[in-house]
Amino acid sequence: MNTHSSDSGQKPGNKPNMVCDLQTGICGEVEDAGIEMFELAAPAPQITLYYVTDPICSHCWALEPVLNRFLWQYGRHVNVRTVMGGLLPGWSGFADKANGIGQPSDVAGHWREVGEHSRMPIDGSLWLTDPIQSSYPPSRVFKVIQARYPGRENDYLRLAREDVFVFDRNIGQERVLIPRLNAMGLDGKAIMAEAGTEAAQDLLDQDFALVARLGVRGFPTIVLADDKGQAVKIVGVRPLETYVEGLERLLGRTVEPEPVPELEDWLKKGQTLFAREIEVMYDLKPDEVENFINGRLETGQYGICEILDELLVQKVR
Repeated sequence: MNTHSSDSGQKPGNKPNMVCDLQTGICGEVEDAGIEMFELAAPAPQITLYYVTDPICSHCWALEPVLNRFLWQYGRHVNVRTVMGGLLPGWSGFADKANGIGQPSDVAGHWREVGEHSRMPIDGSLWLTDPIQSSYPPSRVFKVIQARYPGRENDYLRLAREDVFVFDRNIGQERVLIPRLNAMGLDGKAIMAEAGTEAAQDLLDQDFALVARLGVRGFPTIVLADDKGQAVKIVGVRPLETYVEGLERLLGRTVEPEPVPELEDWLKKGQTLFAREIEVMYDLKPDEVENFINGRLETGQYGICEILDELLVQKVR
């Protein structure tokens, strides 16, 4: 198996690098050098990977396959800190005529396009039928879980993204978030109540301040920072090699990857896996995925189906 696949991070059709803009809330093409070296005013301990994101950032969902593999193979070198960026404060007064987005319904086509390009399934119909009014409520839930149940916040973020992108559920609403939290074994009502407080907004505002200090203007953005104040910034959805290069540039040496996980072990984490994620992790072509799954998992151990024209596999509970 190749350490770095030339296909592992490329979007089908060689589409341009895409990013969701922090100022406008609009997602589109980004022009930059790929990897930017800069200095942080306050050095970070060891190497910290700041992942600046938002629960409804479509290009962050597109990054999942590459980020999964990077963290499996190189995660031992970094302390991961997921940072909420605040993509959609609300629709009041919002307009971006240049990109043709002035109301929620305008987002549906954009999301579907991101799904087609990335092959991470996205429905997007909720923008027509039950539009999200703000990404702050699910972001505050993230911050409450991060504070109260350290280590569970990224599980929540993944499941919330499955809800909104794949299953078309409005994660800005308590009626969606409370059952999701309860299914995680958490107290959904208590978390939602706390997420509505000024204290929860203060936690979110601290993330926004950190985003500003990092000089981040859109998501997804990965910032790798060492304890000497040196940092590497990578904007948008990039191939695996880009993130490895950024890590090695910061370390000043090459690093050997850990083996990728066995599919069974990956599924034991409990998350749903989509075809594109499996392709990237195991250097597979699209038409090889189903046979790969069938050859590594026992019948009855997993469920496999198709959703939004993409394969989905999950452990049978």
